Amino acid sequence: MTRPTLTADLTGEEFKEYYFLKEELKDFLRKEGLKVSGSKEELEKRIIHYLDTGEQLKEKTPIVNVKNSHIEITPDLKIGENFRCSEDKREFFKKEIGKNFTFKVKFQKWLKANPDKTYRDAINAYHEIQNSKEKTKIGKQFEYNQYIRDFFKNNEDKSLDDAIACWKYKKSIKGHNKYEDKDLEILN
Repeated sequence: MTRPTLTADLTGEEFKEYYFLKEELKDFLRKEGLKVSGSKEELEKRIIHYLDTGEQLKEKTPIVNVKNSHIEITPDLKIGENFRCSEDKREFFKKEIGKNFTFKVKFQKWLKANPDKTYRDAINAYHEIQNSKEKTKIGKQFEYNQYIRDFFKNNEDKSLDDAIACWKYKKSIKGHNKYEDKDLEILN
């Protein structure tokens, strides 16, 4: 069976059986007059609820702490609750760590999990994370990235075009979107 069009006629269970791009999810939510902001996972949750109930999902509005935005960031300053990756923080880390600094997922998680630590601790943690050989777990919203990583783990002799062809096939069929060796059949 080919992938169905995302419409309000689907059930939540049918929706979960297929892969949809984030843009497709946003288009559907817009057409239905629902909130379109958030991660892909949040959009999927919102759509499943809507398809199953016909109602908009009641969501908590996040509290944004704006009062500390004027504070100068120093190595001894505590990170604080509700950490946000803002431009002033990016500039601080670039100055302290180097111009190649980026907010990678593992580091962002560390920052959010350690509100009582200082920015000096964060700099040390960043270096530890960078030197770690452990692969980052790819979030569910990045299924494509995980598929491509798994494809090359099993097929070092194949090209990126091969991986993409297999991914396009995989996301067009019913079921999960994880790499399997049988996906290679599409290349023949």
